[in-house]
Amino acid sequence: MLAFSGISASASPTTSTLDVSVYGLRSMKGNVLVCVTANPKFFPDCSKDPKGMRAKVAARDAGHVSFDGVGQGMYAVALLHDENANSKMDMAVFLPKEGFGFSRNPAVVTGPPKFKSAAFPVDTAEVSQRVKMKYML
Repeated sequence: MLAFSGISASASPTTSTLDVSVYGLRSMKGNVLVCVTANPKFFPDCSKDPKGMRAKVAARDAGHVSFDGVGQGMYAVALLHDENANSKMDMAVFLPKEGFGFSRNPAVVTGPPKFKSAAFPVDTAEVSQRVKMKYML
């Protein structure tokens, strides 16, 4: 009888593919900006996170956005439907004019959710998040 040690058939992968599905866009104008981070300090704007992952996708092509080589850990995703393609969230008084969304689709009342509300584990070869775009105006 042969015995194997140190390797398990169910061992977790060292990196994963993260697939983000986006739904609920009110138009196909502009871009969808996608931000993925494992650092709560850089959520929801991971533009200054040196380890964050970002993508800009034309709204008409934003149904699925994939990230390869994602290390294991807890991550959160933030989306912006940048309808006028100026690469920022436009505001009207204190409300966003453009759409936004977060992994795990937490309730949004006053300001973005905390990292903990949007965080999900990346611990298998393929992980997916289905994110609904929300609009305040």
